[in-house]
Amino acid sequence: MINLFFDQALLPAGWARDVTVSVGADGAIAHVETGSTPVGDPGEGMRRCHGIALPGLGNLHSHAHQRALAGLAERSGPGRDSFWTWREAMYRFVARLDPEGLEAIAAALYADMLEAGYTAVAEFHYLHHGPDGTPYEDRAEMARRCHAAARTAGIGMTLLPVLYRHGDFGGAAPGEGQRRFVNDAEGFAAILEAVARDLADDPDAALGIAPHSLRAVDADLIEAGRAALDRLRPGEGAPIHIHVAEQRREVDACVAWSGRRPVEWLMEHAPVDARWCLIHATHLSEAETLGLAKSGAVAGLCPTTEANLGDGLFPAEAYTGAGGRWGVGSDSHVSIDPREELRWLEYGRRLAGHARTVLAGGPDRSTGRTLWEAACAGGAQACGRPIGAIAPGRRADIVVLDPEASLLAGRDGDAILDTFVFVGGPSPVREVFVGGRGVVESGRHRDRAAIDAALRRTLERLAA
Repeated sequence: MINLFFDQALLPAGWARDVTVSVGADGAIAHVETGSTPVGDPGEGMRRCHGIALPGLGNLHSHAHQRALAGLAERSGPGRDSFWTWREAMYRFVARLDPEGLEAIAAALYADMLEAGYTAVAEFHYLHHGPDGTPYEDRAEMARRCHAAARTAGIGMTLLPVLYRHGDFGGAAPGEGQRRFVNDAEGFAAILEAVARDLADDPDAALGIAPHSLRAVDADLIEAGRAALDRLRPGEGAPIHIHVAEQRREVDACVAWSGRRPVEWLMEHAPVDARWCLIHATHLSEAETLGLAKSGAVAGLCPTTEANLGDGLFPAEAYTGAGGRWGVGSDSHVSIDPREELRWLEYGRRLAGHARTVLAGGPDRSTGRTLWEAACAGGAQACGRPIGAIAPGRRADIVVLDPEASLLAGRDGDAILDTFVFVGGPSPVREVFVGGRGVVESGRHRDRAAIDAALRRTLERLAA
């Protein structure tokens, strides 16, 4: 048992002072005591953390390989640029990526996430095969590299192998740029089984699946993937993530193919419930917004990527007003900062509605706290792991803010989170714990030098 003492902490019941969090050998919180006095010294299992403890946030949508592409697709093309032209640039980039390179990029990405305040990641992993589409000798090689990177960085992981079969709606053949992604149901099950064995003894990891999108799978494949997952994780309700309704062109193509909008079609053809996470869901009708909110599923929002790609604005005010659950992810990783995701979410609605504090949830409420707590709850649900709160039974995933940070001077309680979320500048994140283990100290990842050296070697090799 180790005991972590914090000057102030955000607990499910609200802010508390002089908080001792007792963590078992399994990384779960055993007990939380408020108004306590630190007893013992570091050699006796007590660690005094001078700072403000927040529950760590789960990053519910990541494509690790895309971190190395960030910044390389900002040059205008010959015509109007969009998600679809960006996608072609991404296809060209991943054609050069090998397993060693993926692992190095992912480890550096996950270290960045930890320093920013994410303590877990849902890795939506679709880069399965060699450049020509031939499976590696170990069909799960690339998925295992993601897990290895998470262990190197020390971040919690929900690994979501992606089921990808078609190139577009209606079962169109995949294109050349999609060859590395494609599996049939049998090949996908083989990857899933291998990964399940790897994760079985890792308390900081979970398994789910990700049917890529309605462009890439049909109803039968979605069901085959779900059945394969449930055979490996019976009775767990392991998470299922899917891209949906990200682009207007996607919505129009879905209607032309099926006569239904994407979320409408999905709700009619799949048992969408609390285990599901619908990534983006940007373009929703009023009926789809209410239906998604009532389903108990999580809307997986990625505001900085959605802005970068010109996707549009999620109808967050209507959705949250209907009780909808949501979380945030960094997706293509043009930003690795949960504060920026939350800020963009709120600011988008402010710009659309010409108002302020739109997502505060009612009068006299802290917008920053409302956003952080909602994102923690949605992230935990989407990751399928007991994270997102400083409470007994949850993983001891904790982010510690520096009370000496200049912008936090004189701030207390909710004002701390309002400042943390909405004021830009250097991050006040000082320490981060995952399962009770310290992975960030003085704002820097414990293995930053070695991780960055491996990343530099990879990027130089890819650029050669």
